[in-house]
Amino acid sequence: MELWLAFLVSSLALISIVISRKVDSESSFFKGKEADGAAPGLLTLIFSQVTTWIFARSLLNAAILGFYYGVWGTLAYAAYYLSFLTGGRIIDHLRFEQGYDSVQSFLKDRFGYWGSRCYNFVVGVRLVSEVFANLLVIGILFGVAGSQSYTLAVIGLAMVTLVYSMLGGLHASLRTDFFQMLVFIVVLSVLLLIVVGGGHFNAELLAFKPFDISEPGPILLLVALLQVWSYPMHDPVMMDRGFLADRETTKRSFIHAGWISSLSIIAFGSLGVIAGANALSGEDMNQALSRLLGELPMFLFSATLVISAMSTLDSTLTSSAKMMVLDMRLMSVNLRNGRIVMAVFMLLGVLLVFVGNKDLFSAVAVSGTASMYLVPVIFFSLWGNRRDIPVWSYVASFALAMGGAVLYFTESSGHTAVLGEVHKYTKLLWICITVMIGGCALFWVGGASQKQPQPLVNS
Repeated sequence: MELWLAFLVSSLALISIVISRKVDSESSFFKGKEADGAAPGLLTLIFSQVTTWIFARSLLNAAILGFYYGVWGTLAYAAYYLSFLTGGRIIDHLRFEQGYDSVQSFLKDRFGYWGSRCYNFVVGVRLVSEVFANLLVIGILFGVAGSQSYTLAVIGLAMVTLVYSMLGGLHASLRTDFFQMLVFIVVLSVLLLIVVGGGHFNAELLAFKPFDISEPGPILLLVALLQVWSYPMHDPVMMDRGFLADRETTKRSFIHAGWISSLSIIAFGSLGVIAGANALSGEDMNQALSRLLGELPMFLFSATLVISAMSTLDSTLTSSAKMMVLDMRLMSVNLRNGRIVMAVFMLLGVLLVFVGNKDLFSAVAVSGTASMYLVPVIFFSLWGNRRDIPVWSYVASFALAMGGAVLYFTESSGHTAVLGEVHKYTKLLWICITVMIGGCALFWVGGASQKQPQPLVNS
């Protein structure tokens, strides 16, 4: 199967390079515009949103959570895709109601340099983690960590994706996303038809892990429903696509991308549920699926991961270039500097593959917890349009969320046991509740402290 996967990667890479024409304008490279200045259409935006958010990491996480926690684990991961609904509302307020051209400009206006600096730190970490996680999935598909095939797969995909991303920037990303989404739909559809035709879907799968609010699956679902309010705002790939088209096109693209992504995640995650319900003692997910489905479906399973990895990597690189060059203005605005940024972020991601944590969901959980410092920003400053929130409330909310993210990382990795011996997802739920309530309280207190007392009126 590795030979066929290598052929698939080579074919996708060649086609992606061919359709990624080199651009010469900054508006095309950083903002995805056509040569005539036209914005991307609705279908292009929908496909791009979907394929960049159905990362290889996401597909694998959904399947793994289904394998261990049944349908509730898969639904928990699918709940993160409600981010398209909250994200669409965030963009509508941010861009069309309040007139900002980026998240950074909004935060800088409300909270000064601290506003954009805290945000850029969180976003920078997320972008590097996305490069790392998607390359890691590809490595796992081709071999065990440290093997020659593992190393060649990681480096090969990194080089190919970097080449066509540097050629066309966001314009190339949108074009390849459209192509890659078409291939993804075909491959996933064939895979599901084979699985359904084989009689592997049945009502017993729902009873594989019955609903129990104290179990990890339902608890993780609650975590997702808490994090979904802020998760989209800290994702630059999603936010960047909210600034490309007109209001109606943008709104519709978020809505349609949301339901398409959710169904895709549930469909793919159900394969993990099937594996978990039928696994023999000592079998992991891949072994169970291989025994149940056979070689062709497993190739298609792996193919969907390869396609989604490529589509996410190029979008992550273009968002990295835009953030560092346009949004942060750390260097002159030109194509050369954008391409340098892409190369640096890809290098950091590759390095993390060989030295970093291999727990894929930890990256999601830590990133999602860190993003929760934005919950009160969204509730009070964006949707509530409050301009009386002091900088100290913002910084304190940021510090609280960072502390929660670090605490979860150390607890889930076994370095600490401050929160006791309960399951790590229960710890994550406690941390998220604390960060959300604490952050909103900081904003409420800060806003109240800014209000001037009314002078007494003599009767």
